[in-house]
Amino acid sequence: MSQPKDIAFSCNCGQVQGTLAADAARSGTHLLCHCRDCRVALLHLEQPDPAPDGVGLFQTTPDQVHFDAGADRLAAFRLGPKGPFRWYATCCKAPLFITLSRPNMPFSSILVDRVKDRDALGPVRAQAFIQVPGGTAKHKGAAAMVWRLARNMGAARLSGRWKQTPFFDPQTGTPSGPVHVLTKAERDALYP
Repeated sequence: MSQPKDIAFSCNCGQVQGTLAADAARSGTHLLCHCRDCRVALLHLEQPDPAPDGVGLFQTTPDQVHFDAGADRLAAFRLGPKGPFRWYATCCKAPLFITLSRPNMPFSSILVDRVKDRDALGPVRAQAFIQVPGGTAKHKGAAAMVWRLARNMGAARLSGRWKQTPFFDPQTGTPSGPVHVLTKAERDALYP
């Protein structure tokens, strides 16, 4: 039986490149998110609107993410002052990752479109914020997704692996690239 291989990712133009550790595929969660914020984040970066489909994400921890080139081309934005950081490549505006705003909360989610071998991530295990008539949303596979997320974040936190993050300076909590918080006017222009 062959050893699992690291999973390559890159931005659209190839200036930002890296890998997810092979272990990430075993412990992470492949999901589709149908929330408005994930769609709007793509629109902000001038990417196609995925509607009615969801945004493909793969949840893991930051210690599983390694940049081989272009880490200096990372920047992030937030849809509001308390939202997650949405990391992208400044060279081509390709959306890359979503993280929480503090390094000691070890969560990262890569946009599946960035991964060269999507089959390596395994099947979609969950769907979040599926719109149903009446304006409400439902989830599929949410319990397993939350369990895996809590388990992975807890293990990274307890082991100290949370300090192995390419997104922050773990000592100061400073993001590794500039972060822009969208203004109310910028948000209003994006939301349908």
